[in-house]
Formats: sequence, structure tokens, C-alpha cells
Amino acid sequence: MSSNDIRLTAGEKARIALLVARMAKRGLADDRHSGGQIDQRDLQRRVARIEEQARQRAERAGNSKDRK
Repeated sequence: MSSNDIRLTAGEKARIALLVARMAKRGLADDRHSGGQIDQRDLQRRVARIEEQARQRAERAGNSKDRK
């Protein structure tokens, strides 16, 4: 299952949108004249964690349907 196939809840979508906005804000703050010192890996890890939790939830839901 790819990240495009993941079904996100409204709360997860809102959290990801907020993190993407923070990434954009950091990107604007990075002037690139000083060598691009702004690190966004922490925000990228948080988005990946939200997506992973959604993927695990989908797998659990799929497994419970198989049992019935």
C-alpha cells in the first residue's frame, strides 16, 4: 500500500496540513545565503509517523474484516 492509498481521518489531514505549513514557513525563513541551515527533518518525521499510524489502522481494520 502506497502513501497515496492511505485513508486519513479529518484530524490527521489537519495535523499534516499544519506541519506542511510549518515546513513552508521554515523554508521561507531559510535565506539560502547562509548555506541552507534550516533543518526540516523533525517535521518530515512527524508527517511520516502520522501516515504510518494511518497505515497500521487500515491494516488492523482489514484484518478484522477478514475474521468475520
